[in-house]
This record gives sequence, C-alpha cells and structure tokens, in this order.
Amino acid sequence: MLKFLADVNVEKDIVELLRAFGFDVLWIPDYNCRMNDEELLNLANKEDRILVTNDKDFGEIIFLQKKVSAGIILIRVKGQNIGKKIRSLKKLLKYYVDRISGNFVVISDKRIRIRPLEPK
Repeated sequence: MLKFLADVNVEKDIVELLRAFGFDVLWIPDYNCRMNDEELLNLANKEDRILVTNDKDFGEIIFLQKKVSAGIILIRVKGQNIGKKIRSLKKLLKYYVDRISGNFVVISDKRIRIRPLEPK
C-alpha cells in the first residue's frame, strides 16, 4: 500500500480523499510547517512516502539536482480549483495507482503525465 507525505500547500480535502481511499497520509501542517523542500524530500525518502505537492520547485530539485525520491505527485490545476484537483486525483488513483511509485506524476485538469525517476 502506498504511503503519502502531503506538503503544507496541499489542501485538507486532498489529504482526506487519500485517507478515504485507505492510504497512510502524513500531512505536514500536522507535523512541522517549517520544513524546507529538502527536509520534506528527505522525510519522504526516509519513510518511503510519495510526496504530494502543489510546488513546481520539486521538478528542479528532482531532475536538475538529481535528488532521488520514492515518487512525487505534482498537482498543477489552473486557478487552484479544489474540485478540479479532486477529480484529477481520483482519476489518477482509479486508472494509474500502480504507476505512482518511482515516478514524477503531474496531474492537471486536462491530463496526467508520468515520468520515471532515477532509482533510489
């Protein structure tokens, strides 16, 4: 079963949806809101959790700085519409749940992109 680490910028509705699907989710506002991106990624790696974020800086951290990760879901929905985010995440969990781990997943209101990460 996948485990997730939800960034401070991830809405509570997203966390609740993941939990409703039966996933173990650590939400940063319940843990430590002062963590920087590197600390967040280190915690995700240490606990083998998929990072869920709205922060596109993680693309640079992962691909340019060659940081390893168990997986990342980057939510990129225009206007930050929570309804669209929920629909897109449900689609990911329904059709692509087996492709989340070990990948950099970008979900938007129009499509889902999945890119392999460097192995840990």
